[in-house]
Amino acid sequence: MKRRAILGLIVGAAAAVGIAGAALAADKVFTGLVTGVGVGGYDVVAYQSENAAIRGDPAIEASHEGVSYRFASADNRAAFRADPEKYLPQYGGYCAWAVSQGYTAKGEPEAWTVVGGRLYLNYSDPVRAQWSQDIAGNVAKGNANWPDVLD
Repeated sequence: MKRRAILGLIVGAAAAVGIAGAALAADKVFTGLVTGVGVGGYDVVAYQSENAAIRGDPAIEASHEGVSYRFASADNRAAFRADPEKYLPQYGGYCAWAVSQGYTAKGEPEAWTVVGGRLYLNYSDPVRAQWSQDIAGNVAKGNANWPDVLD
């Protein structure tokens, strides 16, 4: 009897995680389960202005289309407010490699690349390296798949 109860708990927990994952995949912008903010709380302007992944300050936020973004400085927040499309990650912050392959996965704020003035996140550094082997081709495939991969 104890085994059935434990098995039931495991199956129930797995189902709950699966449902949560499916719900995330439907969101236009990946915010993760923990932070609930865009790009995991990293400053989206700093990727271009500082060429670095820098955590934003929770006291310096701006909202865009219902998603909060954090910034390392008020100047970065002002730059974002002036032109959010310039700084927002492509594919809603989902992994660029995954989107190029026709599915979604979380984008990791420290596995990033700026190409042509656009921010791309990938799941990990090894995935970023794979994506980087054919950036132009993968961007073209990602653009063709986005936003249909959210369905």
